[in-house]
Amino acid sequence: MKVSVDTTILARAVLPDDAQQGSVAAKLLKEASLIAVSLPCLCELVWILRRGAKLSKEDVSQTIRDLLDAGNVAMNRPAVEAGLGVLEAGGDFADGVIAHEGAWLGGESFVSFDKQAAELVAHQGQAARLLA
Repeated sequence: MKVSVDTTILARAVLPDDAQQGSVAAKLLKEASLIAVSLPCLCELVWILRRGAKLSKEDVSQTIRDLLDAGNVAMNRPAVEAGLGVLEAGGDFADGVIAHEGAWLGGESFVSFDKQAAELVAHQGQAARLLA
C-alpha cells in the first residue's frame, strides 16, 4: 500500500494525545510500502510539535530525521535538510523550506521582513535579504 499522509496521521503517530488514533496511525505507517510526506505536511507537523506540544528543536529535528531515515518514507530530502538547517540554528523549519524551494523555482535571493529568517538562510549559504 502506497499512501500520502496528512499532518494528523504523523502527529498522532508521534504525540501521545489520542491513544486510539495513535495506534491506527502507527499501524498504517508500519504497514505502508511507501509513505509520501509533502513539504506542507512537514511544515505543519513541525509547527504542531514546536508550538502546540512545546517540544524542543532538538526533539523535533530528531523526529524529522527519523522520518528521513525510514526506508518507506518519500519526501523532498534537500528541502527538508534546508528546513532542518534553519530549525537547528534556532529558526523556523518552514523558512528553510521556503528559501530552498524558492531557489529551486528560480529565485535568486530569499527576501523577508523577518531578520532572523534572513540571517539564518544566509548562514545556510543562500543569498538572503532583509526588507525594512
